[in-house]
Amino acid sequence: MSNKLFGTDGIRGIANSFPMNAEFVFKLAKILSKVVCLTHKKVAIGKDTRISGDMLEAALSAGFMSCGVSVISLGIVPTPLITLKTPSLDVDMALMITASHNPYQDNGIKLINANGDKFSDDFYKKIEQLLENEETLSGNATSTIGTILPQTDIVEQYIEDMRNIAPNYKALQGLRVVLDCANGAYSYILPQTFKDLGAGVIAISNQPNGVNINEKCGSQHPELLAKTVIDTHAHFGIAVDGDGDRIILVDDKGNIIDGDQLLCYLALYLKKHNTLTNNTVISTEWSNLGLGKYLIAEGFSYFKSKVGERYVIDLMKEKSAVLGGEVVGHIVLSHYAKTGDALAAAIIIALAYLENKKALSEVFPIFEPFPCIIENIRFSNAQYMSDSVEHNDVKQALIDGKKQLGEISTLIARKSGTEPVIKLRVEGQNEETVKQIAYHLKQLIQKYQK
Repeated sequence: MSNKLFGTDGIRGIANSFPMNAEFVFKLAKILSKVVCLTHKKVAIGKDTRISGDMLEAALSAGFMSCGVSVISLGIVPTPLITLKTPSLDVDMALMITASHNPYQDNGIKLINANGDKFSDDFYKKIEQLLENEETLSGNATSTIGTILPQTDIVEQYIEDMRNIAPNYKALQGLRVVLDCANGAYSYILPQTFKDLGAGVIAISNQPNGVNINEKCGSQHPELLAKTVIDTHAHFGIAVDGDGDRIILVDDKGNIIDGDQLLCYLALYLKKHNTLTNNTVISTEWSNLGLGKYLIAEGFSYFKSKVGERYVIDLMKEKSAVLGGEVVGHIVLSHYAKTGDALAAAIIIALAYLENKKALSEVFPIFEPFPCIIENIRFSNAQYMSDSVEHNDVKQALIDGKKQLGEISTLIARKSGTEPVIKLRVEGQNEETVKQIAYHLKQLIQKYQK
């Protein structure tokens, strides 16, 4: 995607610096007022626990209200709550202020349409063009001024929706689980929902203070979760990220279970209960080849999208699938959620565990992964990152590497949609070949690292 500001999951940057400063998001709100907010003249805004969330919400709200658009303030909520509840709010769109799994210094804005879905690449391109043209901000003056409309019961509504996934309110009795809330938007909701359903809960990283979101905790840092599961003799542990759209599982022995294995686990459970429409599973080109090999052998229909949760969702709709996900832990269960929802996935995992009555360390890994090396090569800015993979020697090395790996392989060097990082993935049948190619390509790309 050629957009300068919007990546695969909205816009993101360092808080209080362009584009995540008050001046820019004020302009963004004025543009969105003119382009999107034409019917209800209302938007909904939620945020995670970052200290910069209040500042950005205030600037967005001022921009919208100055154009006659009222703002439903949802407070601190997870992204999946917003995507699920937006269609019932009678708004033109919703915005989630979050940088997801990033540290507190970063922040971002996810844009969600009136149906609870994310916008298209073409929409983002149009918004960027309008932002570059100062003249589009003129003519927005209106005698009508919007207001702030607090929404105080939205969290309890969402918890009720999630409880209804289970067959009854005590469906998780007998379960002992550790929940790592990443000091983020799920810090209250995740433990409370599991307690309501009868589970014994050990909650960690659930005391947000504005600067500890994702800090040595959550889906990106599950080490504390793994230790706590072992120390407390819990059945398993679950970690989410700052805005609640990622989930990582830890088994009873502290082993970390990635999104590919988790997707496989859920597919088997849903198929058993005849709720996996068309027996179809969607993942991305970043998923391990072993996942597809296993699912196809077990009679599933399996398709891969481009990397990015919204591409997974698009392909799910195309294939009439109800289950999709990414190896990083975005799990989409469209019977219960519009986008990746860590709480919905966590409840299904818990129900599957209690039904199976088998330690997760005896279940995982479900499939044998192909040898794979992933490198995240960081650059000082996005321009150097973009240039690095355009050099002829890098392009040729990728072509040569793919030939060497053979047909059953994956070789990807892609630009991250959320940070100045080149993500390199080398996967094949021979472990030594994978190591050699990964090392060579990393060294080559790092030549252009600044």
